[in-house]
Amino acid sequence: MHAIQRLHQYRESISTRPFKGRGYKIDRCQNCRINHKYCICQHKPSCQSNAAFLLIMWDDEVLKPSNTGRLIADLIDDTHAFIWQRTEIDPQLIALINDPQYQPFVVFPQEFAQEATQVHNEVPPIAQGKRPLFILLDGTWREAKKIYRKSLYLQALPILSIQLNDDSPDQRYRVRKAIADGQLATAEVAAQVLHSFGEHHNGQLLDLWFDVFSYHYQHGASHRYQGNDQALAQLKSLTS
Repeated sequence: MHAIQRLHQYRESISTRPFKGRGYKIDRCQNCRINHKYCICQHKPSCQSNAAFLLIMWDDEVLKPSNTGRLIADLIDDTHAFIWQRTEIDPQLIALINDPQYQPFVVFPQEFAQEATQVHNEVPPIAQGKRPLFILLDGTWREAKKIYRKSLYLQALPILSIQLNDDSPDQRYRVRKAIADGQLATAEVAAQVLHSFGEHHNGQLLDLWFDVFSYHYQHGASHRYQGNDQALAQLKSLTS
């Protein structure tokens, strides 16, 4: 059980009433959160990475079956997840950010950086003996901006602002509608980060795992099928 699955269990345990988002009546796999008929768990690839990820999640985001942050934790073993709280900040979250084994970066657009904030458009060289800790703010775009704006401990960290180029994938997530062009799902952003870090194979793995999830999620929810219907075959080819 990975970090987001554990956080999901915790969040459910403290809920006073069931979470009833869209599609709540569907009988879902408790791991991949897709309709049992279209479960993708048996296809999950293995992955070796020198990167670490920290997801700071809006309160109900961890309960949404459409959340793609869990796909990162599926592949990257060193993934951590916390529910964001404005005033009662989890000391374990701060301890993780300050852990000397990590070099933390907030993955966020540079337009929101404070004047003194260091901004990188690609992953810079990592200090010897450290691993990068990529911090993702997981929620709607409005929620992510609030998390950053109200968290002084994040504003003190350097920003990694990934610049999408002509070779970057278009927004492919059709389970939720993006508010504006260029807004990617959390797993898509993480895949771009892995590419920037030089782990191109892992970035491709996560991209395809995201496509497999997106296509099968829609299939299981009786949505009109959109996305990459060849993703599973491509994933198997990449991992064979």
